[in-house]
Amino acid sequence: MRFEAHDLACVRGGRPVFARLDFALAPGDALWLRGPNGAGKSSLLLILAGLLPPAAGILRWEGTPVDPRSPEFRARFHFVGHRDGATAALTVRENLAFQAALVGGAGDVETALAAFDLAPLAERPARHLSSGQRRRLALARLLLTPRPLWLLDEPGVGLDASSRARLEALLRDHRAAGGICIVASHGDVALDDPLVLDFGAAA
Repeated sequence: MRFEAHDLACVRGGRPVFARLDFALAPGDALWLRGPNGAGKSSLLLILAGLLPPAAGILRWEGTPVDPRSPEFRARFHFVGHRDGATAALTVRENLAFQAALVGGAGDVETALAAFDLAPLAERPARHLSSGQRRRLALARLLLTPRPLWLLDEPGVGLDASSRARLEALLRDHRAAGGICIVASHGDVALDDPLVLDFGAAA
């Protein structure tokens, strides 16, 4: 398993965001996207998740060019962006069960609840969660079905120290099992021996 980008470029609103971006990741690797807001970290993750078309460049999975919008490639990654994606009227448990059904029904909801200490909140509607609790719910979805590539945009935002420690342990376990992580962060989530892609100053 190898995930590569070659000569990626991004243009948003007619403004160049980045160009000639390259990386190559192997099993167990973590890529830390570092830089100020507006420098292009989130734009790169949106391209990798198939939510924003690149202006140029190519992505390869195991040496084969891939379209991140394709169902085949979407089945290989989890994306956690700025929006938590929770359905307000559903409970925490119901939100996770719904997500598990969307990805094939094989997800272990109880394991996902336990991973981010959500069991005490399991029957609470999502509309009554704090921002930090909603973030924990979004991250718990990572455990609903195994996928080799995790794309995480500022995953530590809103988390207390205990929840950040849980996330860091989860990232270590994912990498130890051969998974790949691409994480945009200002440094609030610790990554062991990451590769670094520095976006420098915002334009």
